[in-house]
Order: sequence, then C-alpha cells, then structure tokens
Amino acid sequence: MKAIKISENVTWVGATDWKLRNFHGYTTHRGSTYNAYLVLDKKVTLIDTVKAPFSDELLERISSVIDPSKIDYIISNHAEPDHSGAIPAVLKVAKNANVIASPNGERALNEIFGSFPVTAVKSGETLCTGKYTFTFTHTPMVHWPDNMVTYMTPGEILFSNDAFGQHYAASDIMDFENDPATILYEAKKYYANIVMPYSPQAKKALDAVKALPLKMIAGSHGIVWQKHIPDILSLYERMVTGAEDNTALIVYDTMWGSTDRMARAISDALKDKGVKYYLLDLKNNDISDIMEQVLTAKYLFVGSSTLNNNILPTVAAFLCYLKGLSHKPKKFMAFGSYGWGGQGAGIINAEMLSMKMLPLCEPVKIKNVPDEAALKALTEAVKGLIE
Repeated sequence: MKAIKISENVTWVGATDWKLRNFHGYTTHRGSTYNAYLVLDKKVTLIDTVKAPFSDELLERISSVIDPSKIDYIISNHAEPDHSGAIPAVLKVAKNANVIASPNGERALNEIFGSFPVTAVKSGETLCTGKYTFTFTHTPMVHWPDNMVTYMTPGEILFSNDAFGQHYAASDIMDFENDPATILYEAKKYYANIVMPYSPQAKKALDAVKALPLKMIAGSHGIVWQKHIPDILSLYERMVTGAEDNTALIVYDTMWGSTDRMARAISDALKDKGVKYYLLDLKNNDISDIMEQVLTAKYLFVGSSTLNNNILPTVAAFLCYLKGLSHKPKKFMAFGSYGWGGQGAGIINAEMLSMKMLPLCEPVKIKNVPDEAALKALTEAVKGLIE
C-alpha cells in the first residue's frame, strides 16, 4: 500500500476498488478508484479522501510518505461519501488538521458525519502552504451543489474531483500508462451516466478550466490526465455542447420475436439511408453502456412488446433511467408488436414526449407476427422519416 508519486511533492494516496461493479445503478465493468492526493510543503495538504471501507488503505499509503499526524489541511472538493468517507478516520490521527470545503460542502459534511469544524472558502479564494498556492473554484451541480475544484501553482495541477473522471481501476495511475481509447471511452460513459444532467454547469466549469495553464488534471476517479489533456478537453467540449453523430440506436425487448423482427426492419432502413446504427436488445445490453451511445446519437428507436396492457420491464427500466439523465432532445420513434391490447408503443411514446423528445411519427405497432409485407412497409416508412 505505497503512495505513487505523480509530480514533485505530490503523491497519489487513494484506493483502488477492483471489485466494484455497480455505482448508483451504473454498471462499472472495470471497477473504480477513489483518488486522494498528498501535497508536501511547509504545511501538508491532503486533497480528498476515499470511501470509508478503504480508510486503512489511505492511511497506510500516507504513512509510506509521512506520519499522517503531520497533515495540516484536508481539502474536500466534494462531500459525497466516496470522496469524503475517510475524513473522520484521518481526523482521528491528524487531530489538528483543518478541513476546507465550499459553504455547501461544509453543510453537507456536517449533515453526513455530524458536526466538526470546517472552513468554508469562497470561489476564487486561495490557500498558501509555503511553496504552493491552492485556488478554489466552485463548480456547483458538477454533480452536487457542494462541488468545487482546486488548482495548484506552481505545478499547474487541477484537482478536478468528479469532472474528467472515469470508473476505471488500474495498477498504473497515469494516462500514458493506459490505453487511450479505453480511458476516453470510460470518461464518456462516466459523463453520460453521471454528469450528463448537469451539462450547462459542466460547460461553465470547462470554460474556466480551459483558461488555466495545465500540466495535469487529477480527478477523483480513474487515471490522472497528463499526456492526453487535449483529448479529454476536446471530448468534454463535444459532450457539454450536446454534439451528435449521424447514428441511431434501436433499443428494445421482445417476447416472441415479433418486436425483434420490427427492430431489424428499422435497421434495414437506417442502413439504406447511410445511418450508422446499433441494435440493442435490452436482454443482452446493459443500460449504462447504452447511455454512453445515447449521449451522441441522433435518433432513438425504442420498442417493446405489449405485456399486461403495459411494456416489458426492461424497457420500463431503460425509460426510467433515461428520464433521470435529462438528455438533450433526440428524434425518436416508438414501436412494438402486440397480441390483443396494443398499448406498448403508445406508452413508450408518451414517456418519450414527457422527456421533450422529438417524435418522427406516431407510434408504430403491428399485431401478432409481422409478415414480409408489413416489415417491408415499415422499412420504407422509416426511410421516409430519415433526413
């Protein structure tokens, strides 16, 4: 449990959660990290902590660098327990440490852990620890009201908390020690499942970050950005502005295969129109993986068989999850097969309209097993709807 040096006088002392497979309902196939950073100076500073069960791991890593009792400041950029959970354990050892947070962070920490002294800092306020100066910038709703980021000079390191993060466990903490495509994919998935509802606030934070000289972005989950800073900033620029690709997602579930046949007829139309598509059966695709693709897709085709005058549970779960993420309005079509009730496609349509999505047409439904003529008609109809 040794610390990892990332820069002069700055070490990573966090924890790696190799076993994590679910975070807030978001499937984390590659685990995660809870990143904390120790900065050695005349006054010693710990930036964020870890989830409470990993407190001993944090303290052991700090101890490989200094005696934890020598910590003077604990900067809490975000009060959510995966970042603040070990603060009580650290304070038991570093009895004179001063906890620093935003005013909302002060309130949240005291609500979560009970009352203990916290110094609330304003946006733009600074802290000098000797050689280093830390500047605090509030970034509310990226993704809690208390969020802030901390910028260190000299060194030009941005401690960005949840911004620019990924749920990604790795033995090597730096971006250049990992596959760029993988970490950028995980950064996009993280944004799509966690930060997406707060894109206007994220854009303000990004604009502030772009004005800073940056040698490192040290977030609270995943790797530390250094070599690939331009790549992650470019990705965020696309995501915060809601940029779309000419892609379509066909997201559906089927009971006896009829809705599946409809989905494939839709895919034929998209291929003929030159639209890249993904056929995503909800029995076999995880919702949080789909959201990574929803983020930049232009079209959504959502289908379900009718079950008990309703829709299939997998499709209901998808719509519930999608609604919570408040996506930029997408062009959509609801579709589905039915035996006798036929309400499924209409229920999907109503849910999508409640999210202010943009209908391509009225809900499309086919009774029983669609024959070749019905499928051909569906293909031609969808071709007519695509720009």
